[in-house]
Amino acid sequence: MRVNVMSVMVDDQAKALRFYTEVLGFVPKREIPLGEHSWLTVVSPEEPDGTELSLEPDEHPAARPFKEALVADGIPFTSFAVADVAAEYERLTALGVQFTQPPTDMGVVTTAVLDDTCGNLIQIAAMKG
Repeated sequence: MRVNVMSVMVDDQAKALRFYTEVLGFVPKREIPLGEHSWLTVVSPEEPDGTELSLEPDEHPAARPFKEALVADGIPFTSFAVADVAAEYERLTALGVQFTQPPTDMGVVTTAVLDDTCGNLIQIAAMKG
């Protein structure tokens, strides 16, 4: 068994696609129209056949209150692996990305937390050693 698709709930699919591709560096994988929304996924350019990230509309009544509660408590919705958190923090900050947590040494891992502009906090992390 393996993870095939994971979802991040977004408030606007077009805005999310721009942020996740043009800023974070993912590449589009699938866009299948489904009425007013699409089955919209992106993947890492390093693993084009790897796990897809679905940019899922947050239209379910529970979605937005859930996301707002996580943000209010400073809890990231998910985490993405990077090779160097400090370098990625510098790159993304230069692109205007807002961070709620700068690079922080957590022992075996270094993390930082960013605002994805679509209603989520996202952690970036690099394991040490």
